[in-house]
Amino acid sequence: MALLQEKVNLLLEDFFSERNDIFLLECKITPANAIHIIIDGDAGVTLEDCLAVSRKIEFNLDREEEDFSLEVTSPGATEPIRLQRQYNKNIGRELEITLQSGKIETGNLTRFTEDELYLEKTERVPKELGKGKMTVSREWAIPLNIIKSARVILQF
Repeated sequence: MALLQEKVNLLLEDFFSERNDIFLLECKITPANAIHIIIDGDAGVTLEDCLAVSRKIEFNLDREEEDFSLEVTSPGATEPIRLQRQYNKNIGRELEITLQSGKIETGNLTRFTEDELYLEKTERVPKELGKGKMTVSREWAIPLNIIKSARVILQF
């Protein structure tokens, strides 16, 4: 299995060196040689992208040497964000951020830097003078090193 893993890793490296808009999230090979690859892209992933990765692997491995099954997918809509690179394509979307402390924050992702992401949230707060509440929008930075997980909240 280690030899198969090496071959697959080399083929994936070659593919992603040619297609730098797509990147690898996960590559698992079971003891039964079931290859499961999850890819993502800066602008999402198309069926053609999955087929291109599948063809790269399928056409360059010899089934006479090792029998295998192959599955190439994109991450599901409810999958957590795994790589920093995935934040860029989710700017403008609502995220649920679980912090290392266990606290959960939600808001719209407005921007992203190497060290922080910025969420914007609209809230109703008491007026400074008089009775009633007013709607305010605020943006705050969350350091990436205190984020345990992040996922997109689906809007219907």
